Amino acid sequence: MLTLVYAQDQAGGIGYQNQLPWHLPNDLKFFKQVTLGHAILMGRKTFESMGCRLLPGRTSYVLTRQEDYKSEIEGLHRVHDLEAIKALAQDQEVMVIGGAEIFATLLPLADRVIRTQIKATFPADTFVADLDQDQWQCLEIQEGLVDDKNHYAHQFEWWVRRSKEGKSC
Repeated sequence: MLTLVYAQDQAGGIGYQNQLPWHLPNDLKFFKQVTLGHAILMGRKTFESMGCRLLPGRTSYVLTRQEDYKSEIEGLHRVHDLEAIKALAQDQEVMVIGGAEIFATLLPLADRVIRTQIKATFPADTFVADLDQDQWQCLEIQEGLVDDKNHYAHQFEWWVRRSKEGKSC
């Protein structure tokens, strides 16, 4: 199973200068909660934007054309093509965490999307396409807490590929 996990602003922005455009601790906590214990897949640029660090409690895969990319990092797995990703996702849930190119490539193959929708717009240079309501069904929305540490209204959304019948939230 392939699940895309990301946060976006109202304009579909997901990044600015290889970083998140916002500071939202609730979203970081949510991201950890939904990805912990799972395999995570990201592109090389996303991995490098995280300081080339493995996230604890997750098995990390990087999509790269380079056979020996960061071979000195113990515990980092490399995948080189879509066939390897499909094979990986047959045996386990793979959480795809970025970036935009991988989201665009894997969205047609994805089974689920777990998205944080931030109800604000930020400067961004990296975007995701909006989910096609004819193809995706929203199963649940949970409002995020706005407080002194989390300044932006946001919600957590769980989407599945739409069946022929079904409603969207």
